[in-house]
Amino acid sequence: MAVRPAKEKELYGQLTLALEKYKGKPGVLIAALQEAQQVFGYLPRKVMIHVANELTIPLAEVYSVVSFYSLFSTVPVGVHRLEVCMGTACYVRGAEQLLKELQKKTGAEPGKVTADGLFSVATTRCVGACSAAPVIKIGEELHGGATPGQLDALLEELKKR
Repeated sequence: MAVRPAKEKELYGQLTLALEKYKGKPGVLIAALQEAQQVFGYLPRKVMIHVANELTIPLAEVYSVVSFYSLFSTVPVGVHRLEVCMGTACYVRGAEQLLKELQKKTGAEPGKVTADGLFSVATTRCVGACSAAPVIKIGEELHGGATPGQLDALLEELKKR
C-alpha cells in the first residue's frame, strides 16, 4: 500500500496547507493530527515528523498524543475499520469469540488490513456501551449485541457502502 512519490508529494503539500491554520496556536495538536490522518489515512513516522516540524512542536509530544488516543493509527487502515471492544463487559459477553470469527471471515488479524484494503480489524478498550455488550465499532458507529452469526450480513452491508 505504498504511496507513489508524485502522490506523496501532493499529499504533503495538502497537509502543509491544512496545518497553516494551526501554526503558533496552543492546544491544536489533536486537531492537526486528525487532519493529517484524514489526508494520509494514517500517521506514519514521516507524517508525524512533518506535523512536528510545521507546528514547531517536539516530536516526542506528537508521538505521545498519537500513542495515547485510540482514534489515531500509525499503520494503514482499511476503508472500514472494524474494532471489537475488549472491555470487561464485552469480553464476558463473548467479544473474544466475536473477534475470532471476524478474523476468520475477513482474513485479517488485529492491526492488519485485508488484501483488498476494504477492512481493517482491531481491538479497542471500553467504548462505554457496556449495556449493549459485546460491541463492534465501525468507524464512529457502535453495533451492540453483536454475535458471530451477524457478521456475514454486516460485512456484506459494508461492502455495498
